[in-house]
Amino acid sequence: MLKLKEKEKAIKLRKSGFSYSEILKEIPVAKSTLSLWLRNVGLAKKQKQRLTEKKLAAMKRGWEACRKKRLMITEIIKGNARAEINKISKRELWLMGVMLYWAEGHKERGKSSNVCFTNSDPQMIKLFLRWLQKICKISKEHIFCEIYLHETATEKAREIRKYWSEITDFPLIQFQKIRWKKNKINTKRKNIGENYRGLLRITVRKSANLNRKITGWIEGICKKVLRCGVV
Repeated sequence: MLKLKEKEKAIKLRKSGFSYSEILKEIPVAKSTLSLWLRNVGLAKKQKQRLTEKKLAAMKRGWEACRKKRLMITEIIKGNARAEINKISKRELWLMGVMLYWAEGHKERGKSSNVCFTNSDPQMIKLFLRWLQKICKISKEHIFCEIYLHETATEKAREIRKYWSEITDFPLIQFQKIRWKKNKINTKRKNIGENYRGLLRITVRKSANLNRKITGWIEGICKKVLRCGVV
C-alpha cells in the first residue's frame, strides 16, 4: 500500500515537471524503481520547459562556481607573485626602462631620431615616464605627449584628454592636439569599446643622442647576456 502511494506521488510530481533528483528527495526509493514507475509518464510542454530551465539554472550555478574558483586561484597566484617583489633599485629601474624601450620604442637606425615611445597601457606609460625623469634626467618641459585616436572616438575626445592628463600628471594643455586615425570596419584591435583610450606617444625633444645611448645600452645588455651568460 505504501509503495502504491509513493508511486502515485512520484507520477504526480513528474507530471508537475519535477526532475528525477527532485522526486528522489521527496520519495526515498531506488533510482531504478523510480525509472520503472515513470517510464510511461509523458510531460506536457510546460513541464518540459520547467525541467529545461532548471537544468540551465544548475549549469549557470556550476559556471559561476567555476568562475569564482578561478578568480580565487588567480588572486592567490598574483598575490604571491606581488609579494616576491621587494624594493626596486635604481639599476633595476634603469634595466626595466631599457627593455621597455627595446620592445616599444622608436629605434635609432643610422639617422637622427628622437626618443619616442608609444603604448596604450597606462601602467607602462607611467613606468616609462618615471624612467625618463629619474634615470635619464629628462625634465617635463622636454617631454611632449600626443594622443592617437580612431575617428569613432570623436565624442570621447575631451574625456580621453583628461584621462591621459591624469595618468601622466602632465597639464591638460599638453593634450590639445589629437592625431586621428581612420577606423576599419573589420578590426582585430582589442582596445575598443567603453574602455578605449587610444594610444599615447611620448616624445623627448632634441633627444637623438639619448636614442643612440639607449641603443648602446640594448647592445651591451645583449652582448653580456647572450655571449657571456648570466652570473
